[in-house]
Amino acid sequence: MDRWPAGVGREILDTVDSTNAEALRRADAGEAGPLWLLARRQTAARGRRGRAWASPEGNFAASFLLRTPGQPALRSFVAALGLHDAMVALTGRAELFALKWPNDVLLSGGKLAGILLETGAHGTLVVGIGVNLADAPDAAVLEAGAVRPVSLAGATGLRVTPAEMLDALAPAVMHWEERLVDEGFAPVRAAWLARATKLGEEIVARLPGREVAGRFETVDERGAIVLATARGRVSLPAAEIHFAVGGAHAARD
Repeated sequence: MDRWPAGVGREILDTVDSTNAEALRRADAGEAGPLWLLARRQTAARGRRGRAWASPEGNFAASFLLRTPGQPALRSFVAALGLHDAMVALTGRAELFALKWPNDVLLSGGKLAGILLETGAHGTLVVGIGVNLADAPDAAVLEAGAVRPVSLAGATGLRVTPAEMLDALAPAVMHWEERLVDEGFAPVRAAWLARATKLGEEIVARLPGREVAGRFETVDERGAIVLATARGRVSLPAAEIHFAVGGAHAARD
């Protein structure tokens, strides 16, 4: 395992409302990181679009506060690659893991981890990461069409503590962050696509008031997903991705 990255802070909190909220407060107070905040327990964890995020003790809940030179949305790919590489390092099972655009890590097809980006004060970014290490939420409480949740322990029998997860994750994320800063998005994009699920297959992108179905062609140089639809190629910078069943979906505007 790589050593903890030089110059990066690390704090473990017993209880906090959410690590992202705490990191945003730190940014408001003038902190710029880079700093990892790991919580043993969260009382008000949240996911994308304000959704609640189940965060029982034993699961991983952490946020990375850093100052970015621009293109904050591309840090979703950095974090996803770091998560993927950390899970492979911990398990030795690369074939089990895949990445789902824009911000999920899958284990044997189930959702293992999610990423939440939020911009902070003074040019900072907060990258929140939740991983179902010990337990997965009940699939019955999820929205229709959501990828079934899984836990690392339940799917593999491997028990990893949140601290062990952070020790593997921090150097992996910093590796891809440095590549993004030094080399641009191209190598990050290529690595992400090599780990992507459903590439070349039919998927459905849900946006407010409409759905777009098509073949997942690629991710463009801005990080948008590109679909080949019956009406031509469509590039979407943001959407909820669902997997098509039996090719029954069609593009609807």
